[in-house]
Amino acid sequence: NSLQNTEGSKDGWGKDSINAMSKHWPGGGPCEGGRDAHYPFGKFAVYPGDNLNDHLQPFVDGVFKLDGPTQVTSAIMPYYTISVGVDTKDHKDVGNSYSHYIINDMLREKYGYDGVVCTDWGITDDPLPDIDSFSSRCYGVEKLSVAERHLLAILNGVDQFGGNNEIAPIIEAYKIGCERHSEEFMRKRMEQSAVRLLRNIFRCGLFENPYLDPKESSKIAGRED
Repeated sequence: NSLQNTEGSKDGWGKDSINAMSKHWPGGGPCEGGRDAHYPFGKFAVYPGDNLNDHLQPFVDGVFKLDGPTQVTSAIMPYYTISVGVDTKDHKDVGNSYSHYIINDMLREKYGYDGVVCTDWGITDDPLPDIDSFSSRCYGVEKLSVAERHLLAILNGVDQFGGNNEIAPIIEAYKIGCERHSEEFMRKRMEQSAVRLLRNIFRCGLFENPYLDPKESSKIAGRED
């Protein structure tokens, strides 16, 4: 909350505010065997004690209910993992950002989150052949094209792609979405994300004053205090 708050502001937002991104939804701890989900051998999150709600608590009772006037965290990052058995509706075990149930049904609808959802890093790239490769995180959707992975995440309610600076697959995803649904549908969906992303920029005053003094920044960044 202190990150996002500008002292003296009625709604907490202002030029001293920093958008907080809370992660990893719906919990980054329960990797099978204690493995690392950055690698394919750690892609499964499991709940042998049926304790999903314990992992959700920092979100539900924490960053969704901040004490200060900003009220809720600006952004949420889902984890890489396939949260096994969590999707009780469609029963699809896929990476969290690719799960319509985890992003739309749980995060957006059940808990009413309307901030930015940003994928974890590099989940849209094609997988590499080795199980210990560091760049193979399109868990459960390996057979989809890069553009189709973007489209799936967008339709689930994802607004931003971590680790992807390429516009081409997003434009392609938009075109595929127009063909499958309609241009009106896709434009409405894209504008929904645009509002969320721009809102975070506006709240911090970055639209009114997008410039920094490099000399001042160099004095501040990396200081011990």
